[in-house]
Amino acid sequence: MSSTVRKLIQKKFKIRGYTLKIDALDQILSFTNRFLGAEDEALDLLLDHLQSQSQKLGVKSSILDKEPVSRVIASLLAADDAVEEDFISDGAVSSSTSAIRVIDAFLIPKFRYDPIRKQFYEHTGGLHIHGDASAKAALYKDRFLLLYQRVLRDSHFSKPAFHTEMSHYGSCEIAPIQSLVGQMGRRWVMGVISQLEDGHFYLEDLTASVEIDLSKAKVTTGFLSENTIVVAEGEMLVSGIYQVITCGFPPLEDRDKSLKSLAQHDFFGGGTLTKEETLRLSELEKRSLNDMFVILSEIWLDSEEVMGKLETVLDGFESQEVVPSLFVFMGNFCSHPCNLSFHSFSGLRSQFGKLGQMIGAHQRLREHSRFMFIPGPEDAGPSTVLPRCPLPKYLTEELQKHIPNAIFASNPCRIKFYTQEIVFFRHDLLYRMRRSCLMPPSTEETDDPFEHLVATITHQSHLCPLPLIVQPIIWNYDHCLHLYPSPHTIVLGDKSEQKAFKYTGITCFNPGSFSDDSTFVAYRPCTQEVEFSAL
Repeated sequence: MSSTVRKLIQKKFKIRGYTLKIDALDQILSFTNRFLGAEDEALDLLLDHLQSQSQKLGVKSSILDKEPVSRVIASLLAADDAVEEDFISDGAVSSSTSAIRVIDAFLIPKFRYDPIRKQFYEHTGGLHIHGDASAKAALYKDRFLLLYQRVLRDSHFSKPAFHTEMSHYGSCEIAPIQSLVGQMGRRWVMGVISQLEDGHFYLEDLTASVEIDLSKAKVTTGFLSENTIVVAEGEMLVSGIYQVITCGFPPLEDRDKSLKSLAQHDFFGGGTLTKEETLRLSELEKRSLNDMFVILSEIWLDSEEVMGKLETVLDGFESQEVVPSLFVFMGNFCSHPCNLSFHSFSGLRSQFGKLGQMIGAHQRLREHSRFMFIPGPEDAGPSTVLPRCPLPKYLTEELQKHIPNAIFASNPCRIKFYTQEIVFFRHDLLYRMRRSCLMPPSTEETDDPFEHLVATITHQSHLCPLPLIVQPIIWNYDHCLHLYPSPHTIVLGDKSEQKAFKYTGITCFNPGSFSDDSTFVAYRPCTQEVEFSAL
């Protein structure tokens, strides 16, 4: 490990025009060892300060010895300690709950990709709930361009620099669908699967559309449904139909690689951090080993049995030496759908009040834990479209009297815990994705439906890539469901059985149904450890 870091140090300093003596190299190595996992940021910060203070330090040569390096490191560590002391004295870390920042879906900034300039820009105009026809077209365009710019950076799909035999056979360059006309032989294309005519599926990109035949296609992991974006290999038939031979989702990109291409844009919504803040928060995150989130889905407040089980859970955590930092209660909060035929809203309001009394009776949890409520697909609200706004204030007023710091979040919602990004989504997604699947997914890598679901949403960089007729989405707020760059953790509240799957560094899990199976999850964000629990 140290040899790798040494090479990294020498490379970064050489790029900035410096050569290091052995004693200076050792000094920098001991400095970077304080920031395991964040060596790049630590070195960039050190180099920035070294260059800005070179005259003050008396650096007159490109060959650096120990003295100027030690002075810069000492000033950085002193500043870090001072900031941390202020941070603690202000009460910012007096409670682990203060490290949690909840981001409402409707407040997430919207970014669009410009294919001409090859960069993202922030949308600054107003976003209307009831968008016009152009907003629906923009939804599909934005989804496509988000994945297209990612695919272009992939070595397998990038255009060869030289037309050599090696680069020709080693490359799968994406061709526009418009260019398939009159072409013979196999071509790779990328597009959205759509059903422009009943029973006839097409592949569309920004240039054209072509009817596709999937009867002989070999598919990869994931649920292939209408509205998903795929990369396909095939050839044009005489009939003008594109015969698909191989079909799969666009390759996933490493989170760090995505962040480097975003030019400090805040896609997640938690605000951008300086290098100093990132390093300091990383250090604080490593110390928060005892922080734990308890996540429960499907809590029927109108069921005495469920409320009894919930009280047992709260009693158990109340007696723990360290109480959880956060409890996440995900809907549905009623055993009956809160639709037009539901007339017991006053009863549901009082049941939320009883839940507040139950939580308030546990003194340690009330004082040291926070409670977040996320609506389910059948909870009360203006409609069933995504994203969903928080639970109506009418229902939650009684609960807030007992728990004033309760958080009522949108669905989906996001949490920033120090440097970690966590996405919560309550939807019965697995059942709907399986029903909408055009053909059975490949079982070569896995036959677990939950793992296929995780592969689908991560490769699509979208929480709900279902057809809009199956699950409506507010056109102007589709970006709230994007998963780009990939978050550290995705919590999928689903009626299906309790599952967890770590896929390409992303931790995904389903806490299960508390009302049906008495299952829930205790999650430790510091280590990304998922602990299955049940009564």
